[in-house]
Amino acid sequence: MVYAIGGGLLEVLVSPVVEACPSANKEKAMSMLHSFYCWGQAGIVLLSTLFFQIAGIENWKLLALIWALIPICNAVVFAKVPIASLLPEGETGLKLKELLRLKVFWVLLLMMICAGASEQAVSQWASTFAETGLGISKTAGDLAGPMAFALLMGAARLFYGKYGHRIHLERFMTASSCLCIASYLGISLFSLPQLSLAACALCGLSVGILWPGTFSRASAALPKGGTALFALLALGGDIGCAGGPTVVGMVSDAAGGNLKMGILAGIIFPVLLLAGNIICRK
Repeated sequence: MVYAIGGGLLEVLVSPVVEACPSANKEKAMSMLHSFYCWGQAGIVLLSTLFFQIAGIENWKLLALIWALIPICNAVVFAKVPIASLLPEGETGLKLKELLRLKVFWVLLLMMICAGASEQAVSQWASTFAETGLGISKTAGDLAGPMAFALLMGAARLFYGKYGHRIHLERFMTASSCLCIASYLGISLFSLPQLSLAACALCGLSVGILWPGTFSRASAALPKGGTALFALLALGGDIGCAGGPTVVGMVSDAAGGNLKMGILAGIIFPVLLLAGNIICRK
């Protein structure tokens, strides 16, 4: 719980810090920022798997102490970083009540919930899916599932971070949502486990832009939203991150442990995100 509070505060604070930086293309910077989440996730999976192979999974407490070095380093770095205001001097951001009265905010919040759910509904179950579908060990399942998912998600964010000035964000998000829907269908309906696992990895590619893209869309639509906007959007994203895997797990359990049925039920999240993206445009 303490870890989740710290991670949540970082999510709320780092995005507006990057948004306040005087960069030429903030959408690119936001996508590049969130790509490092993926590299961190992939690195954690790979190095933790190696640690368990060498030291044994019973020594997980030692691994937790080792990984604690990263937030310690973050604390030192943040103590030295100059922080600029998100709003020009003399201006004030929207108050919470004003923000909650705006229809576009609720559409963006729905998109954020669905972005988190679309991402984690597959990512959190990818290792189990690989183990049960292919009959492989947990070690191989972690590498074939969550790590492959994270690498492709990071690749999508890195791609937009480099070439975003040539790409229309709204169209890219629409195409990504459609690809996400297709990958959910592939995971659920392919009879060959290898093809279903490939669709899992493809899902990572499809969801890459959804979270940072929604942040960028919100910042452009509500330039006076301030930190409150990012905080509520991060809250929505975290609700989706918790709700997506929960829905998949509950439906899978109700279907007699059929994870494919759970993933199929989770298709509602990218469908709603696609709808929100269209409504937001209008």
